[in-house]
Amino acid sequence: MPNDPILHLLGLAKKAGRLEAGEEPVGAACRARQAKLLLLAADAAPNSRRRAVHFAEAGDAPWLEAPFDKAELGFILGRSSCAMLALTDAGFSAAIVEKLALRDPGKYGPAAQGLREKADRALQRQRERRQHEKNLREGKKKPWAPPPKPKEEGPVQRGKPRPQKARRRPKDGPQAQRPASAKGGPGGRRLTGTFRKP
Repeated sequence: MPNDPILHLLGLAKKAGRLEAGEEPVGAACRARQAKLLLLAADAAPNSRRRAVHFAEAGDAPWLEAPFDKAELGFILGRSSCAMLALTDAGFSAAIVEKLALRDPGKYGPAAQGLREKADRALQRQRERRQHEKNLREGKKKPWAPPPKPKEEGPVQRGKPRPQKARRRPKDGPQAQRPASAKGGPGGRRLTGTFRKP
């Protein structure tokens, strides 16, 4: 099935650099949280399936079993076989899953809806970023608005005023009689007691 539109989209994603194929690149993309969708071949080994599920959970990305075997996925990617691949672009992911949902709505429908919402949000953020960069280049700023006038109010007293505390005066005794130049012991503490002669 080399003329399949889904395989054609996968080939385009590979040429655009938005697809990672193989266990190690897929794992790295998932750990970096760049993967938007993880596809698994229909005839993948149970060990590969277990690793794909682990990668998808680590990268918080949905994973789906594609209706293609390893040889078909490998052929479109220029390899002998491919058991798993990860798409790093939200638009490609949504387009591929929507085409899969047309074939089997029960299996791929919910994933297609979720990925379409993510792709729309990513597209909106991209548009806002481009508009912001354009505004910066052209020197556009927000329209000037006068600052709000401060409210003029009289002094507001809330509750009873607190009485001011009187400053403490040094008590009569050894601390009051100690000269200012006297130094304390280790750490600034004052040593007390008497020295014994040997």
